[in-house]
Amino acid sequence: MRLAAFSNLDLLQFLDTLISLTTAFVLGTLIGAERQWRQRTAGLRTAVLVAVGAAAFVDIGMRLNGNASAVTVLSYVVSGVGFLGAGVIMKEGLNIRGLNTAATLWGSAAAGGAAGADLIGEAVTIAVFVLAANTALRPLVDLINRQPLDETTTEATYEFRVTVSPEEMPVVRTALLDHLDAKSYAVRQTETEEQSEEALDLSVTLAGSSAKSDELDAIVAAIEQMPGVEHAAWSMRTAD
Repeated sequence: MRLAAFSNLDLLQFLDTLISLTTAFVLGTLIGAERQWRQRTAGLRTAVLVAVGAAAFVDIGMRLNGNASAVTVLSYVVSGVGFLGAGVIMKEGLNIRGLNTAATLWGSAAAGGAAGADLIGEAVTIAVFVLAANTALRPLVDLINRQPLDETTTEATYEFRVTVSPEEMPVVRTALLDHLDAKSYAVRQTETEEQSEEALDLSVTLAGSSAKSDELDAIVAAIEQMPGVEHAAWSMRTAD
């Protein structure tokens, strides 16, 4: 009676698996080192484990049922890494962090999957492009981010916040909406929140659009002159 573990041992196939996993390990290390250097949520070890895991699953699929099985395994790797990437995405107020790290994990899985499918050249190429996206494109990103925003061409979400007495709230709200309507600004949402017994917070959010800052400043100035208004201001955030 022969043990299946020994009967299935093929030195050439084992060497092929070793090359695939080693390639995935090296490429995952290169990708992860860049993330670790920048102190991102998913760093060196995470990228390596994703790459090696993807390579291992694809390699096992090929060993068991050839290319057809490898394709099936790859589809599960893609969806599985999607769930893993969602774990590193965090929302902090209006900001969302971790999207780039999640995409990097996806790229690391792609490199590992290619390595597991014995596409070593393709695996190296994928890793090079992932690294280039995270390093070579950084100066271009910084250059674009340093450019001043043009309110007339940038699609964004604008919000007005007014602190007003409860007695004057209906009048102030109507006046603010009238000012916005006169400038053809569409209102997406209006909310009222109690700040204290003597003050309410009125929040008016415009639909994603382009706006002129001088017009918004004029509206704020007009609202601030109304009785019962303690404070009025507007803010902008770029659309997702």
